[in-house]
Amino acid sequence: MSSAGPSTSYNCISLGLWPDWWRKASSQAAEEAELQSVHANGCWHLGEDISPLVEKIDDPNMANDKDLLQVVRLLDDACREAGFFYVKGHGIAEPLMKEVRDVTHKFFQLPYEEKLKIKMTPQNGYRGYQRLGENITNGKPDMQEAIDLIAEKKKRHSIMRLLNLVNMEILPHQWKELICDLSRKIMQGIALALGGPVDAFEGRTAGDPFWVCRLIGYPVSTDILEEHRTDTGCGAHTDYGLLTLVNQDDDICALEVKNQSGEWIYAKPIPGTFVCNIGDMLKVWSNGIYQPTLHRVVNNSPRYRVSVAFFYESNFDAAIEPVEFCRERTGGVAKYEKVVYGEHLIKKVLNNFIK
Repeated sequence: MSSAGPSTSYNCISLGLWPDWWRKASSQAAEEAELQSVHANGCWHLGEDISPLVEKIDDPNMANDKDLLQVVRLLDDACREAGFFYVKGHGIAEPLMKEVRDVTHKFFQLPYEEKLKIKMTPQNGYRGYQRLGENITNGKPDMQEAIDLIAEKKKRHSIMRLLNLVNMEILPHQWKELICDLSRKIMQGIALALGGPVDAFEGRTAGDPFWVCRLIGYPVSTDILEEHRTDTGCGAHTDYGLLTLVNQDDDICALEVKNQSGEWIYAKPIPGTFVCNIGDMLKVWSNGIYQPTLHRVVNNSPRYRVSVAFFYESNFDAAIEPVEFCRERTGGVAKYEKVVYGEHLIKKVLNNFIK
């Protein structure tokens, strides 16, 4: 069964490790004392946001900006210590984040027959609607339904054409551009945090980024027939690529992260923030300096929950291997073999997520 930590003052948490409940403070007084000590030790951080990074990362003089460099240090702490962090000050308006969740709720409220009009198939590149229980993690059906929107190498699998069949626009037009740009800037900050050039994970190294936007619905467990029901909305896993940004319902706790003590801890929603986590490919690129963290979803709420996860990846055809400046910091030897991102993704999808 999952465990949840004590309540947290959301207005002081933005970037870094999980807050008081990650470190298991047992009372409000203990929380306050511990906040000071962990902040001093660089474990996680108070009152910071990523607006300096968002606003100044493209400035040629950004290396002299103290506020931006502080965000980079916080990113480094968060990626080293937890692999998960919240971001605020990201430049995407909270009403737009809510609109994206609202249209996601609207789609999943459609009759089943309508949703099946955009059913996921190999012919459309595994884009479209995935039925409840069709998603598999660790050999076990997940209690979720979803739509996968995936970047297209060639205009062969137009998901927008499919979405016209259900007469609705799933995402505002500006969403993909905004979330891609935010992801790029966070990855540039991570490149700096690792001691590399700002474009270390772009251009010749990674090519044009690939992305997957997954709109996920988690039904109330009692609404699912008992013979089809399992205990997780999504089983424990790490993400496949570089960076994930999650826009989740802001009033339901369901996303859980495995902390340093091996306990499952809620990633409590903080309105106006994204929950971010790093994936397998960043582990390889960083030569293990950064490690992805196991997480899962358990919706014990009496209400239907949605989240919109944006997976920002390297180019589909990019060959991922430890970069030189990370090898130099870890003994000079590559700890991971080269892997082509697209091959890694397809293997994971076919083995773990398609019946």
